[in-house]
Amino acid sequence: MLLTSKLAKNIVPLLIVFILLAACGGNQTAEPYVFKFEETEAPTAQVFLTESSPTPTEEKIPPEPAPTPDASVDEIIANLEGIPIEEFFDASFTQLLLRNPELLTELNLSAQFGLRNDQLNNLSDAYLRDTQRLEAAILTQLLTYDRQNLTSDQQLSYDIYLYTLEDKVQGHEFMYHNYPLNHFINSYNFNLTTLLTELHPLNSRQDAEDYIQRLSQVETQVDQLLEGLAIREEMGIIPPNYIISMAYSNLADYIGLNGTSDPSRIPVYSVFVESIDSISELSEDEKSEFRAAALALVENSFIPGYEKLLLHLDHLRPLADEKAGVWKLPDGEAYYAYKLRQETSTDLSPDEIHELGKVEVERIKAEMRTLFTGLGYPEDEDFGRSLGRAVQEGGAYDISTQAGKDAYISGVEQMITEADQRMEELFDIGPSWGVEVVPGPMGGYYVAGAPDGSRPGAYHVGISGSRHDKFMQPTIAYHEAVPGHHYQIATAQALDLPMFRRGGGYNGFVEGWALYAERLASEIGMYENDPYGDIGRLYLELLRAVRLVADTGLHSRGWTRDETRNYIDQAMGGPGPFSYEVDRYTVMPAQATGYKIGMLKILELRQRAKDALGDQFNIKEFHNIVIGNGSVPLEILEQLVDEFITEKQSQ
Repeated sequence: MLLTSKLAKNIVPLLIVFILLAACGGNQTAEPYVFKFEETEAPTAQVFLTESSPTPTEEKIPPEPAPTPDASVDEIIANLEGIPIEEFFDASFTQLLLRNPELLTELNLSAQFGLRNDQLNNLSDAYLRDTQRLEAAILTQLLTYDRQNLTSDQQLSYDIYLYTLEDKVQGHEFMYHNYPLNHFINSYNFNLTTLLTELHPLNSRQDAEDYIQRLSQVETQVDQLLEGLAIREEMGIIPPNYIISMAYSNLADYIGLNGTSDPSRIPVYSVFVESIDSISELSEDEKSEFRAAALALVENSFIPGYEKLLLHLDHLRPLADEKAGVWKLPDGEAYYAYKLRQETSTDLSPDEIHELGKVEVERIKAEMRTLFTGLGYPEDEDFGRSLGRAVQEGGAYDISTQAGKDAYISGVEQMITEADQRMEELFDIGPSWGVEVVPGPMGGYYVAGAPDGSRPGAYHVGISGSRHDKFMQPTIAYHEAVPGHHYQIATAQALDLPMFRRGGGYNGFVEGWALYAERLASEIGMYENDPYGDIGRLYLELLRAVRLVADTGLHSRGWTRDETRNYIDQAMGGPGPFSYEVDRYTVMPAQATGYKIGMLKILELRQRAKDALGDQFNIKEFHNIVIGNGSVPLEILEQLVDEFITEKQSQ
């Protein structure tokens, strides 16, 4: 999954890219053998509009000095009227970026606009609604351009921008149909902590000053969030009790209420202290002053802010129920239809997706059964027991020791290197920079590199626990790195395209590509001598098919949390960590459907091109169309492939 920024969700379709990595199976005994993969799926670090600039002289600067972030909508639109369409794309999108200082930090663009990394996002209702006014006004302004008078490249940008803005405006009525306090990666705590501990630069005195300034704003931002939470409560948008409990536990753990109460151990402080120790321009006295200031803010702003959130969660408990699906929310059916369209960029209905998922589950299980038979397993053996055999026989990394951890990381790096060496068979375009493997307590996700190439892409792998089963490791590496997220996203970042088209943005495309990439690895023989790895590939594809059934069952058919868990367990071969995927679907409705829908669409279009072109079909040319235009809605990708077919046939 792509860890995208959490921070981008108020600008373009949220791109959340993960791969939840835990599973279960069975052995030959009466009791099921349960295996646990320690990595967690964490979306998809944001990747998203990117200013690609190999050198400072090549940077794209807005045609005119950008108005200040607090400029009125009327002022902004007045400055956008009558300018050429290419300038309009970048200038209007810049105005949306300026309203999201956290995203500017993530994209390393603050300095380009003469800003510092010293502000948190304004979460007040008034500011969010003003942003919506701006989105609607930009859409109206876009429609003043005559599409017929544009070049073909401009028409494509026009269509993508139109799709994006229409999606945003359509979603305005659902701005509060979510649960910002939850246990997952789209939670307020995860977003804020990631910003301060991973994304905020800490290389200079100014960076340290900016960090302190941001830390001083936490309680104010919490108050803004609480305003929105109160609005949700009035609307009847209250999380299920089990989400409230998990969110409460996470927040309490973070500030030490469930263990140590030492503020210095809170990551927003400890990471800051560790980082400023390496800033050479700071004297020891200055470092001491910064440490003292940070600790005071943690004690007097950060912790009090979090305590307010905990009090709010306590307040919600008697108002909450156990109903998990969004069908229970006001206009829940319309909201889910909107989310499915946003996350898949198709018009497939919940029922269509549900039935498609069931068909795919059976197909994939049949393919896995063929592999089990090839390994000599009894043909009539229970699916879960056969899976358990494969997991055990496939081996595991012992990561209880440093040597085992090193071997695990080295093995992942080798997988990526070997895959990268085969990419010339599939592509004649590709990334300008590489991807590094980053070990940590949580893994299974990709964080995009800096748009200017100053920071490589990062595939985060988890090294917690005592063992990692090997059978899924290759597939996860191919999904997150090469030829998956890194290959597609880093390629897009370097394209000569309008700013809004370079990076992620469309979940169905980005996650669909990454799942398609898993299959590509198989098609070029990366699993040729690894039947257990191939079983792992199919097992993870099975999970993505199961998601189609489970997500729509939960949110459209009224399934309970337990009913959804039971279906997942049955489909995946036995009880295990995947059971808790239902909690992900609860707080991220429809997102998990994008993987399989996107993959199936890409495969459908590839087969269409093969059937139409015959000997003229070239896989590299097809991939140029798919990833050579940045992230696009799937319906626009279909148009691009159809145009490609027509053009080839005319040659």
